[in-house]
Amino acid sequence: MPDDPFLQLSTEEKQQLQLERLQSTLNRACRHVAFHANRFGLAKIEPSDISALSETVRLPFMERADFSQHYPYSLFAVPLRDIVRIHTAPGTTRNPTVSGYTAQDLEHWRQIPARALKAAGVTQNDILQIALNPGLANWGRDYKEGAESIGASVIPNTQLSVEKQLMVLRDYKTTALITTPAMAVHLAGYMADMGIGPASLSLHTLIVCGEYAAPELRKQIEKQLHVRTWMHYGLSEVPGPAISFECNSQDGLHINEDHFLPEIVDPVTGDPMPEGSFGELVLTTLTTRAFPLIRFKTGDRALLLAEKCSCGSTLIRMKWDTGRTDDIINIDGVNVHSSQVGFHLKEMMPMDKDMDEDIISYRVVSREGRKILEILLQMNDSIFSDEIKELERLLRRAENHLKESLGVSVAIRLVEAHA
Repeated sequence: MPDDPFLQLSTEEKQQLQLERLQSTLNRACRHVAFHANRFGLAKIEPSDISALSETVRLPFMERADFSQHYPYSLFAVPLRDIVRIHTAPGTTRNPTVSGYTAQDLEHWRQIPARALKAAGVTQNDILQIALNPGLANWGRDYKEGAESIGASVIPNTQLSVEKQLMVLRDYKTTALITTPAMAVHLAGYMADMGIGPASLSLHTLIVCGEYAAPELRKQIEKQLHVRTWMHYGLSEVPGPAISFECNSQDGLHINEDHFLPEIVDPVTGDPMPEGSFGELVLTTLTTRAFPLIRFKTGDRALLLAEKCSCGSTLIRMKWDTGRTDDIINIDGVNVHSSQVGFHLKEMMPMDKDMDEDIISYRVVSREGRKILEILLQMNDSIFSDEIKELERLLRRAENHLKESLGVSVAIRLVEAHA
């Protein structure tokens, strides 16, 4: 990564560039987005008051609920005529998160995954295969365009069974694979069950994204597939992959500081955490024109590593933790708010709208390489039907509705009511 122009800057030059981009973002957001202008007014802050990066802590936070409350376009900082792509992700209410991109924004999203892929050793000599779930389709496009920009041959994201994915891996001589941890585990297990050894593949690089992968899990995958794994971090709301990524040293994930300003705060008080302490990751976009995020609370647990990495990169690193600081359920990279489950379920099932949601519980399970939201619904008189076929039809309709609304696979199981 040392040949990257941004990495050639001194610390002072880097911080000055970040400050200039931050001030530009704040000015544009307050000038064109009423939500930001109102928040700054309530806090009695003008964009010009922020004269140093350290003063960012004076700014109010953004949260996921803000996206749904200002659906669909109220958070856009440019006219719709300048938007060239619109993307949706599950929100915290019935309304989804809607984000837009200018042509310049999309160019940045080509550069960001390209930098991360280079750090993982991907070159123009590689054949890169992308295997992500439907909820990460936008990530698949960004990875495709980022890989193509560095000259790699790309097999775009396509929904295939594990058998077909393996066929493509083997026959097309794939050397690098981008997928989720769950899919990687499923692929390794399927190969073992079928007696197919990793030597039959040309694969040597595995990039996992969508959710945190524990060191033990990565070691298991590396042993089974004879690959080296690399972890990327992204957000479905921005949305985009590789906001931070591992380098060859694999000691934390480098944050693309030319595009994002990171902070670690106490998830309860919002106060900055001491250096080297875990807290909630907060991000401010520095180059996004259409959909600026100012102090967005991600809900992800992380800590920042300020010392320079042995790889030579000056990009700050983060240690990513498996826990969350909010009620979000992460399912292969797609964030689902817990309140949405009951909301959408009540829309589709003959349930009392005021019914105690204690009858609804859920868990995340893995099936055929994908994480599935399994909903456990306690039987009671309001949803019981003597017609089994009618009840099954309602359940299937509810599953399809939830899948469409949440962007993840859903299975509903009826269980006995608690005594």
